[in-house]
Amino acid sequence: KEEQVAGRGVAREAALDLIRKIPRPTAVPGEGLLCDLLWSDPEQGTEGWAPNDRGISLTFGTDIVEQICDRLEIDLIVRAHQVVQDGYEFFAERRLVTIFSAPNYCGEFDNCGGVLSISQDLRCRFYVIKAFREADAFAMSPALV
Repeated sequence: KEEQVAGRGVAREAALDLIRKIPRPTAVPGEGLLCDLLWSDPEQGTEGWAPNDRGISLTFGTDIVEQICDRLEIDLIVRAHQVVQDGYEFFAERRLVTIFSAPNYCGEFDNCGGVLSISQDLRCRFYVIKAFREADAFAMSPALV
């Protein structure tokens, strides 16, 4: 089995041959496969697919992650573009992981950033980037010059 790397989420009709056929570059439609790959979000307590508070695409539950992993014969879905507190966050019994690399996103979230490194033998290693306060940045700036 392999990992699937998705930009943001998963899609209802996810199939590798359909994903490979998406023309690049392309405009993102308001619904369908590409929209769901980019904008769907995992949500605890959701079963199946449900409306998304973002107003675009859907949310999905652990059952959907299991179905997609089984159908595509993959072990892990890697997605991004959703703030998670510790830089990365697992979902669906570690079959999906969200990575978010921007610490202290927009100066509002006080979150860590995360980076995922996948080795040739498909071992995952996470690096956590802690946010620093502006006062710390000022104190460090002379050393950077």
